[in-house]
Amino acid sequence: MATPLLQIALDNQTNESAIKTLNSLGNEVDILEVGTILCLQEGKSAIEKIRALYPDKIILADTKCADAGKTVAQNCKDAGANWMTVICCATIETMVAARKVMDDVQVELYGDWTFEQAQQWYDNDIKQVVYHQSRDALLAGKRWSDEDLNKIKRLIDIGFKVSVTGGLELETVKLFKDLDIFAFIAGRNLREVENPAYAARAFKEEIKRNFES
Repeated sequence: MATPLLQIALDNQTNESAIKTLNSLGNEVDILEVGTILCLQEGKSAIEKIRALYPDKIILADTKCADAGKTVAQNCKDAGANWMTVICCATIETMVAARKVMDDVQVELYGDWTFEQAQQWYDNDIKQVVYHQSRDALLAGKRWSDEDLNKIKRLIDIGFKVSVTGGLELETVKLFKDLDIFAFIAGRNLREVENPAYAARAFKEEIKRNFES
């Protein structure tokens, strides 16, 4: 198995705040996610500013696109994004339209979706999914379970690159050590700490400890 990547979710409210975050840990992580909140607050300027600062990094626009896939994808690509997200309830036509423009597309798995749908995504060259514990679910007390891990394994068995996110902490990483995880996505546990760079390095060390041993 390849060592999972580390992705920072920039769900900051402003470009200035996002750039401040990246000044601390932009060079420590593998993927820079322009989070949904930042996309809504600042629009494509957030992507443009981050691309100017990090010309060689993978930048993901977390648009959670539900419609107008080609247009949204083109706007994100023109601003400098490599990848974008689509919501799992979007039509296959929307997903395919976005995929034809972007280097890659991730399907965000929220709410109700089926493995039959997942197979259709995969058959249409959509090869990445993001498995969530949503912020609202975490606030309601939900935690990672064997049911989650079994679903992730089924997605991996289909052939997907599966990224996981939602309340991830150092002690959470070991739960996934037997799975071929593509990336761990962390937000507040990297952004809202005293030393973000140290936190990112610690996270990557924990990933290596569990996936390279």
